[in-house]
Amino acid sequence: MVEKKILLLETQNQLKEIQLNSLLELTSAINTNESTDQLLRIFSFILKEQLGFQKTLFLHRQESWNCILKIGYKGKVNLDELPKDLSRFRDITMVESSNSELLNEFQAIIPVLHQEKPLAYVLVSKNSGPNQFDIESLNLPFLQTISNIVAVAIENKTLAKKGLVQERINKELEVARELQKLLFPAELPTNKKMDISAHYIPRHAIGGDYYDFIPLGDEEYILCIADVSGKGISAALLMANFQATIRTVLKYQKFELPFLLEELNKKVVHATQGEKFITFFIAHYNAFTHELKYVNAGHNHPILYQDKEIILLETGCTGLGMLDELPSIKVGRLKLSPNATLVLYTDGIVELENENQEQFEVERLIEFIKSYSQLNMEDMNNLIFSKLEQWKGTQKYDDDTAIFSCKFF
Repeated sequence: MVEKKILLLETQNQLKEIQLNSLLELTSAINTNESTDQLLRIFSFILKEQLGFQKTLFLHRQESWNCILKIGYKGKVNLDELPKDLSRFRDITMVESSNSELLNEFQAIIPVLHQEKPLAYVLVSKNSGPNQFDIESLNLPFLQTISNIVAVAIENKTLAKKGLVQERINKELEVARELQKLLFPAELPTNKKMDISAHYIPRHAIGGDYYDFIPLGDEEYILCIADVSGKGISAALLMANFQATIRTVLKYQKFELPFLLEELNKKVVHATQGEKFITFFIAHYNAFTHELKYVNAGHNHPILYQDKEIILLETGCTGLGMLDELPSIKVGRLKLSPNATLVLYTDGIVELENENQEQFEVERLIEFIKSYSQLNMEDMNNLIFSKLEQWKGTQKYDDDTAIFSCKFF
């Protein structure tokens, strides 16, 4: 029984690592404006070599339907009839039996829709070998997401050639939204060790804020929050690469925080060439010893409330991407008391203005944390955002606004 659980966890970790590497490859290619052929080569490698699919068809609609990728399937593709057969599929569908001989060759149909209209279909199949994932255990929604990213990126290139600027922008926003779905953890823990909750409101359709919770084992965890300068698809792509780099590096080995920050700074400098930077806070928490180690790279100072005292976590270094090399990195260390509350946030909260152009400010946030810290973190976050709504009145949120709250038992 224990061996089965260990095998399951290893399989899940392997899939997660494949997903992050896949996302990193695709976003890098899009960010550097690689050709359609190169995008398809990367997509083909992900499907065949990383995910183990033996057969794939990628149908893409521009002015007409085209089969832009074929792997392991030698039959003819009737582009007049096949899209009609596929049009009834609106969600990911496992193929059990079909009147179509072609569809019977595949195990899953993955539709890519844009404004409720089909933009692409990906058909996949694999043989279950001794080192292959069973198709039902694959994260097919993730496969749908990267299919969407590739399909829309290819569509953007076509629109750019035609000079359809606004439609291209809309497509780029769609790509960025798909990427942003992958930035945030799907679940945050509430258990005997900790209670964690987050709340995020992007200023526009996409934003440049990011937070994450990464278990390193049964007793050790990474908590982080970041904000990229600038907005739009370039900011979303940069943050997607940034998140994937963090998770990929931590999968292979537990690094000391200064080394991790140096590596991340190199990545940001290389990706942005000095045009953007990222403020970043990262903490390493040991639930057994209750020790918290952290580095603050130019981010808003997280607020720790314990033993009826407020501590601002400001030890660290400059923001990432500002300098080619970080001149010095200092690591903060704290011993957390039972029921200590740590609140990470982005500048959209403390710089939110009311109708008199007065900012919400850190001091006001601290008072609310003191008042509501005895609640569970989700309730505290909801109350803080209700106070933000009252504060801004008829004003709009002027920036992305994120809060990431943690209580340690």
